[in-house]
Amino acid sequence: MDILKSLGHPEEIFNLFKFKMGGCRTVMPKLDYESMSESLRTCYLYLNQTSRSFAAVIQALDGELRHAVCIFYLVLRALDTVEDDMTIPLDKKVPMLNDFHTFLYQKEWCFTESQEKDRQVLADFPTISVEFRNLAQEYRDVISDICHRMGVGMAEFLEKKVGSMKEWDLYCHFVAGLVGVGLSQLFSASQLEDPEVGRDTELANSMGLFLQKTNIIRDYLEDTQVGRAFWPEEAWSQFAGRLEDLAEPEKLDLALSCLNLLVTDALRHVPDVIAYLSRLRNQSVFNFCAIPQVMAIATLSSCYNNPMLFQGVVKIRKGQAVTLMMEATSMSAVQTIISQYSQEILQKVSQTDPSRDKTLHILALIEEKSAVSQSSLPSRTHHLSPMYLSAAMLLAALSWQYLSTTAEHGHI
Repeated sequence: MDILKSLGHPEEIFNLFKFKMGGCRTVMPKLDYESMSESLRTCYLYLNQTSRSFAAVIQALDGELRHAVCIFYLVLRALDTVEDDMTIPLDKKVPMLNDFHTFLYQKEWCFTESQEKDRQVLADFPTISVEFRNLAQEYRDVISDICHRMGVGMAEFLEKKVGSMKEWDLYCHFVAGLVGVGLSQLFSASQLEDPEVGRDTELANSMGLFLQKTNIIRDYLEDTQVGRAFWPEEAWSQFAGRLEDLAEPEKLDLALSCLNLLVTDALRHVPDVIAYLSRLRNQSVFNFCAIPQVMAIATLSSCYNNPMLFQGVVKIRKGQAVTLMMEATSMSAVQTIISQYSQEILQKVSQTDPSRDKTLHILALIEEKSAVSQSSLPSRTHHLSPMYLSAAMLLAALSWQYLSTTAEHGHI
């Protein structure tokens, strides 16, 4: 039960209960599906089927930007499904990736041979492409351009492994940094954000790289078990002969050194994340951008120096995720969250870790960039008497159990 994992965190139990009772609507308002065309409703169905986390924040965006970002996500999900499908031979896959952006204007194009879990977005691509063509020209131009650049980049990395740290940056740029660039251009095209948000591609790229690197770090075991290698060879070759060797118990100390090196590299994007978020003015766009970023730094804090990463997938608690979703709605709150998780990482830095100096340097820089007036912010620590806390926990647990068995289950 999710609530049991948060027993030592009373604010998480409170927020889980609050979220279940309707607090989710503050960040995930209900959409009016009745007013949508059948094809657009189907697109939102696919969105919810293929992404629980991004579906929530996409559907909370304001106005026509919501539909543009929904279609953008599905187009890139279809492209990504082609890249991930190991059953498609290279001589067929490479041209598909390079030409994928042209399929947006081919009414009947679809691909029914995929074996991937999200194959429906390819099999029913005409439903997605018709809604793409219904978008305003400025949105279509952005989506088509990013799709083209991503497809070319993905094709480039199909036949070569991620070697150097620079190549890691380049790979992450193609698969995620360009998403940040495209989203920023959509924000500006909608006029909900200033044109400068769309023009500053360096900060937008960092937003994507931070999320992608976090996912790559977290998914080490899952990826290596199916033969995928996304940790850069320049990093892991310092500690092991093969990437999968890091999972061997006798190599734990070396594995942790490699892990901490990569977490440190990911953390160098956080100052750019703070700079990017500080420019945003629309509340729905801010929530959309901030929530995944604070989840990422919470995940990195859980991963840093954690032996469990080489035995399974390290995840943040659901109560922790809900709390972050409900709190990350202002720049000052986001700065506080980032500061707190960077402090958590700081407490775990070993005296003997090879990356210690670099880690301490970037954490100090993050602390400087995230400095806010703590006295003006509500504390995330709750001082409750043991008797009150026990009663509150019991009440919350009983209420949660009742709600879980009588109400429809929402997804995060």
